[in-house]
Amino acid sequence: MCSTCGCAEGNLYIEGDERNPHSGFRSAPFAPAARALTPITGVKFAPTADEQGDLHYGHGAAGTHAPGMTQRRMLEIELNVLDKNNQLAVYNREQFAKQQQLVLNLVSSPGSGKTTLLTESLKRLIGRVPCAVIEGDQQTVNDAARIRATGTPAIQVNTGKGCHLDAQMIRDAMQRLPLERDGILFIENVGNLVCPASFDLGERHKVAVLSVTEGEDKPLKYPHMFAAASLMLLNKIDLLPYLQFDVDKCLDYARQVNPDIEIILVSATSGEGMEEWLNWLEVERCA
Repeated sequence: MCSTCGCAEGNLYIEGDERNPHSGFRSAPFAPAARALTPITGVKFAPTADEQGDLHYGHGAAGTHAPGMTQRRMLEIELNVLDKNNQLAVYNREQFAKQQQLVLNLVSSPGSGKTTLLTESLKRLIGRVPCAVIEGDQQTVNDAARIRATGTPAIQVNTGKGCHLDAQMIRDAMQRLPLERDGILFIENVGNLVCPASFDLGERHKVAVLSVTEGEDKPLKYPHMFAAASLMLLNKIDLLPYLQFDVDKCLDYARQVNPDIEIILVSATSGEGMEEWLNWLEVERCA
């Protein structure tokens, strides 16, 4: 039974729209199924508190908290889910390797300019490198339409209430794409700096896109994502004259979390840094 609408087919769908029975555009899209309330008893979990009284729920064995669930049980569930996902990721990676595909998992928060950066990159790569795109969002096919407008094949994967793509979704989508040998497959993940950090999709690298409109402390606030990324693209640098954004501090924070992370400053609007980004892609494609 799916968690989106209670039907038996699951809430993952490709090319979903308002005609799809799982679509978020149906009436009362997020109304939960009626069920009796079960009282929670016997739960003893207390967050740690610092000297100012701030609460920290990430210090348990599971690194998080769920009402009514022990840290041990949360770890068991996470390990089980990730193990199954990782097995599928191994399959995906093997298939990509057969075609010598460079596969990149683009991750960011919503509004970082990830799709615009991707479309501008694809325009510059047309005729040079065969590319394809898997677009991840909770709803709509808007981003896939923007990608196809560049002449690049794209598949939209809508996750419903899901907050990230997983390896099964990539396996389903890749079979619907014309992946050419020695090409690049861009996976644009759901806008979220938390959950996508934990899920291997079979990609070679995670690329974190951070815009200067978000604040320089994002790498410290969301360390797992920047620790998992091989490259950080600091986007929208054309806006720096209008913002109070400390670039050096941002880069230092990113390297505190991940000393090995590569960083490129870019602007999809002005074109700054785009050649450096494309050169990075070429080096990785030929590696």
